[in-house]
Amino acid sequence: MSSSNGPDKTSGNFHSVKGTVVDTIGQAINSTEWQKAGKEEHAKGEAETKAAETEGWIQGTVDQVKGYTKNLVGAATDDKSKQVEGNVQKTSGEAQQAANS
Repeated sequence: MSSSNGPDKTSGNFHSVKGTVVDTIGQAINSTEWQKAGKEEHAKGEAETKAAETEGWIQGTVDQVKGYTKNLVGAATDDKSKQVEGNVQKTSGEAQQAANS
């Protein structure tokens, strides 16, 4: 998951769309300044979205590994609740990876 100071998919998508709108207005009014500003904001938004997706994918991988480890520890110690907890965390990590692929 992203932190409050890290990249955010919603914010990135907003800036991507806003940049496209500004660029389109710039084209309509024949303003190279607006076109340039729009293209720059769009690119920054796309970069933020990609960074947030990468961060989410990495967190999903970490959760998968932690879950797998808990499952193994639970199996080795015959702790069924630890195994279930590990399976849930691993599955959650898989879902997070899929959502950010």
